[in-house]
Amino acid sequence: ALPAAVGALCRALPPHARPAPDTLRLARFDRPQASLDFWRLLYVLLKQIHGGRWTESDAIGARVRFVKSALWYHGYGRPQLQQLPADGSAGSRELLLAFSWLLHSLGLLQRLLARNRVRTGDETSVCTCEDQLLNSQEGTTEAGPEDRVDVRYLQWLNGRLRLQWGSLHTQHQEQCKLLHKIHLFTSGSHVDQNLGHFSVTETDLIRQPENYKQLLQLLESETMQLEAFLEWKQLEPVYWQWMETVLDDMAEEGNICESQDAHVENRRLPEVISSCPWADKLTGQMDRLSRELKALQEQLQQLVAQRRAAWWEKVAAREELQKERFSATARKIQESVELKLRGLTSLHAPKENKMHGLCRLVLRNKHPASKEGSGQCVSKEAVRAVSAAEVIRELQVREASLQRELEQLRQECRHRLDEIAEGLQGVICISP
Repeated sequence: ALPAAVGALCRALPPHARPAPDTLRLARFDRPQASLDFWRLLYVLLKQIHGGRWTESDAIGARVRFVKSALWYHGYGRPQLQQLPADGSAGSRELLLAFSWLLHSLGLLQRLLARNRVRTGDETSVCTCEDQLLNSQEGTTEAGPEDRVDVRYLQWLNGRLRLQWGSLHTQHQEQCKLLHKIHLFTSGSHVDQNLGHFSVTETDLIRQPENYKQLLQLLESETMQLEAFLEWKQLEPVYWQWMETVLDDMAEEGNICESQDAHVENRRLPEVISSCPWADKLTGQMDRLSRELKALQEQLQQLVAQRRAAWWEKVAAREELQKERFSATARKIQESVELKLRGLTSLHAPKENKMHGLCRLVLRNKHPASKEGSGQCVSKEAVRAVSAAEVIRELQVREASLQRELEQLRQECRHRLDEIAEGLQGVICISP
């Protein structure tokens, strides 16, 4: 069953990065003729995962540096891989081991199938996940005279950024208007009643039927990959049993590093760290932020409980207010409280409560019977409908959180400026 498992694995990979099954067999015996093929395989796959561009003319040295940096970023710290020559002339078995590690730890096939799937519907990216902000106090140093930057240059950069952001926003609005026209004019034409309208791709196929052949070829290729993936899932245990024999051979040859229990801080990435800035203090910053957020969440929960109790006391004391006016006021206060509570729960909410991924845009009428959602979220978890109102509420929570953070940073800047102004003698500082 091993040839069938290896063959299914190769067929499940993207066509332009698909190795021959014999390449894995040669790598099992550390044959040098398989090294270049494996460097190319890992380079193409990791480029796709990170959304980068690549060409066949990329130099082998650049490929090797990128693969080493990307593997280090994902947590693969085996020193034998980092010591492989930059010309890609050796190390096929080490590359086979790294490829298998990616296959197991990252869900490589699932991620590639989701990224390279044929998209026939209009989709948009939805993300309501909180950014892991870095601590501005850590790693900051006093700037010397040679590090000073002209404020006018920063203002120019800020203005240029605002101009480009406004242009991008205008283009996005125009795209949304055109999509809405297509969805509205083709409403009721789709055979799928859950969709009800055509997408841009489907509309183009109706106008230009000759494009059906190209789409059909892409769908057939994707179907073959999915069939190979199903076959691979059935034969996957056979592959891992084979990889155990590869590890046994490496252990017999004395190539297994015995320093696996060493601290992560003692492991240093040689040379390639300059081309991979992602791994710089990432783990420590995330742990520190997690502890700070937990402490902040507990404090805010206590504060919310106290304010809610005080709010209910005020509500009970104002029963003489008119019913309509009271209902409107209470509704506004309740919405404000819900936004704050959403901000609290979003600090450590589980991943399944976060919306992240691509959503297919589906036009829904404003009829009460059709409020179940405006799209289908495509993610690793279960596919579910996502309404525009739900996304708006999440973005409002995010906006309120950023506003609070901005106000806090402004206060810190004011205090800092006041401290600097106090140290200046004979100078009058007028705040803007």
